[in-house]
Order: sequence, then structure tokens, then C-alpha cells
Amino acid sequence: MPCEPDGKQNNPKEPVQSEPIHLQSDHPKEECGIFGVYGVELASGLIHRGLFSMQHRGQEGCGIVVSDGDRVRSHKGPGLVSEVLTEPTLLRLTGDRGIGHVRYSTTGSTRIQNVQPLVVECVDGIWAVAHNGNLINADKLRRMYQDAGAIFQTSTDSEVLVHILADPMFRRRPQRVARALEELRGAFSFLIMTKDCVMAARDPHGFRPLSIGRLGDGYIFASETCAMAQTGAEYIRDVEPGELVTVDETGLHSSIFADPVTNKAHCVFEMVYFARPDSVVFGKNVHQVRMQYGSWLAKEHPVDADIVIAVPDSGNSAALGYSRESGIPLDFGFIRNHYIGRTFIMPQADKRAAGVDLKLAVVPEVVRGKRVIVVDDSIVRGTTVRHRVAWLRSAGAIEVHVRISCPPVAHPCFYGIDFPTSEELIAGGQSVEEIRKFIGADTLGYLGEEGLLSPFGNPNDYCKACFSGEYPLEVGGMGDKNRLESLNPELPFRQ
Repeated sequence: MPCEPDGKQNNPKEPVQSEPIHLQSDHPKEECGIFGVYGVELASGLIHRGLFSMQHRGQEGCGIVVSDGDRVRSHKGPGLVSEVLTEPTLLRLTGDRGIGHVRYSTTGSTRIQNVQPLVVECVDGIWAVAHNGNLINADKLRRMYQDAGAIFQTSTDSEVLVHILADPMFRRRPQRVARALEELRGAFSFLIMTKDCVMAARDPHGFRPLSIGRLGDGYIFASETCAMAQTGAEYIRDVEPGELVTVDETGLHSSIFADPVTNKAHCVFEMVYFARPDSVVFGKNVHQVRMQYGSWLAKEHPVDADIVIAVPDSGNSAALGYSRESGIPLDFGFIRNHYIGRTFIMPQADKRAAGVDLKLAVVPEVVRGKRVIVVDDSIVRGTTVRHRVAWLRSAGAIEVHVRISCPPVAHPCFYGIDFPTSEELIAGGQSVEEIRKFIGADTLGYLGEEGLLSPFGNPNDYCKACFSGEYPLEVGGMGDKNRLESLNPELPFRQ
């Protein structure tokens, strides 16, 4: 790899300089988003803009690491991008290369040490890592290094990569980063940075998206293409599953660190919920896919009604598709407060319930005296949709028909989405009719698997384990998202 350290011991002149971190009030969480830059002046400002455009992927914390080729500087903290990465902070983060991260913890608690990018100083220099996904062999690797005397500063799965990179067995090998990535199992899109270069990698199954763009003579990496559009970058292509892409002063270089798998495992929930509608994910525009979901829903679960309304924002496209296919007019029955984060990705259940009360408001004049079809993206725990059905009835809706643009979420995800246990999933132990009664709807219809996969020419390349229980990678022994925390109850600086 052109920019990797040669494994010889050296003493960097400038250690990483980190701004002090101050705890802030609690905020909603994400599925993570990563953004990287190489060869662009004022990289910190560009990373800030990229992270801001992907705030929907992570509201728990964020951070930036930049380099000017000599010094590495970083800043991170809990909260939203606009709160943590202020203008005075960005002006101090000088350099033309860097990586950033918005966080939603699928493993590890909400401690400040878990906010990324992770920055460490090894014997051969400074390394920074930003990760989207979930490593299913993190526990095993962590125990192995702890048994050998390694000290972990976080409870995230991402930190194991840092220890592998620092391991003398890997440090002295050629293609060090590629060999380290070969040790990982699970879902990962990584951005890795030294003072000289930026690297991007995706797991061999391609669970999580990661794209490459061009801006002038520089390069951009982003979890979603919407971040490229809003930074003025031109989308080039996706990082391929099993590919390691490196950008340094000699240009862009590509290598394959893992043999290709027969079928990919793109997360279909990216299409259902996480990704922004204007993004191209896995080669498909998200808005168009969701429109097709709504159209299929109207065919699979028709009902006589007066209006179709969406649960904003991720239900908007599917509701439009349902309306067009059914011929039933679309209206705005819910108004969203955009200053309240996404309730599904809040860290704790009590905060999630409190957030629901502030997130949406019903427009009584729209629903009063009407038979209403409500289109939402998913039902995970059931409490949120139950409240919304009740609000519609209290506002005067005479019938409420709920339509969901994915199948029942009945199984835990171990690849980076925050519904880790069957007990938390209402569909894990109840039938559709039982769920309908619980939420108080007149009818309830879920999108079938055929409709879910209908937009894709290669349906076998999508992971649908949360619906089917068929996992593309063995996950035996996995626990909940705080399992690494439970392994190390005495970790220092616990918040």
C-alpha cells in the first residue's frame, strides 16, 4: 500500500492534538455515517458539510480528524454536528485530508470515549478510524488482545481494528491494512487515516454502503451520495465489497483484500428506512425504491379510504407510491417538528418515548371525519405507531388503516441496526392480527417479501435477516449492543 508506514519505529514530531471534550445534553442517535476527504483545501469545512447532510444516520455524537501532512488534529463530542463542530473549532482543524463520523451506537454504550473517529498513536505514527457497521467477531478479538496485555479505551467493536493494526505481527507485514481487514467478520465500511493518506474499505458482503467521489483534484468518500451532492463532489462509483481504496499523493489505488462471495448481503433496511431519499444506495435511488414499495403495498393491501397520509419523513415516498397506485388522494395528516431527532435511533427507551410526544403533530382538519390510510416505513417495538393511531382517532379520524412498507421485523440484527433482541420486536412473538389489535388500527398490512425485493435485479444480493431470520453470516453467541461494555465494567472514565 503506497502510504502505509513501513513498520520501522519512528517518533512523530507532532502528536495528535485534540480539543477538550465537554459533555452536553442527551440527543437522539443513528445507523452511523462516515465521510472522508483527500486533497481538498479546508477539509474540515467540507467534512462538516458532509456529516451535516448525513445527520439522519447519527445524532448521538460526531467527530473530525484532519491532517496537513505534518500534524494531525481532531475534535469530537456527544451531540449534533452543529453543536459539536462549531466554526471556531473548524478553523483550528487545518489540513487538506481528513475523516469524519456521525454516531449511533449499535455496540458499546453512549460513553464519550466511544465517539468516533478513534485516534491513536502507534509506534509508527498516528492512525484514525471511522466505522459504520457491526463486527460479529469483535468479542473474540478483544479477549485475545486483552489476554496478551492490550488495554482498550472504548467499549466499541471498532477499536479492535486499531489493535490489529498496531500488532507487530501485522505491522511488519506488507499490505498491512489489507491483512488486518481480513481478520474482521461482519458488517463494516471503514475510513482509515494516517497523516499521509486516507483509506476506505467495505466488508466482502457489502452490508453497508460507501461511495467514492471526485472534487477538483481531490477525492471524497461518503456513506451516502447525498453528502457528495451537497459538497459539490461528483459521484464516481461505490467502494466494492472486499475492496480497499487508498488515496495519497500518488493518486487513488485499489486492491482486493478478500475473495468475492457468491451473494452479497446489502442491507435492505437502508432502502426501507435509513438512507436519505435523494441518495443512490447500492446502485438504486432510494426515493424511487420507496415509491415502488408504496405501489406494491396498494396492490397487496387495498382498502376503501378517503385519504393517504405519510408518517414523515421516511414514509413520504411510499405514501406517494400508495396514493398513485390506489388513486386515493395524498394529504398531509402529520406535520413533523424537524428539530426533534429520529425516535427509532434514540439511545434509551425513555428518551424515545419522550421524543415521540414532540416529533409529530396531527392536522385535525385533514383527518377529521375521514377514513385514513397511514403509510409508515416499519414497526419495530409498536409503541410509537400505537400512539399515532390514537392521536388520529382523537383528532376525528373515523377509520385508521396502517400500511407498512416492509415485512414484519421479527428477528434481531447483528450487522449494525438497533433492534438487537427479539423481546424488543413486537413481531418477534405476535401475529399480524395481534399487532393490529395492539396498535388499535382498523386494518394492518405489511409489504411482502416479493414486493420488498421487487426493485432489485439481484434480490439474492440483499440481506433481509431481520425479516426472515436467515443470516448471511453466522452470529452465534452475539449479545446485545452493550455486550462489550459488560465485558469491561471497570473501564476508566465511564460517563
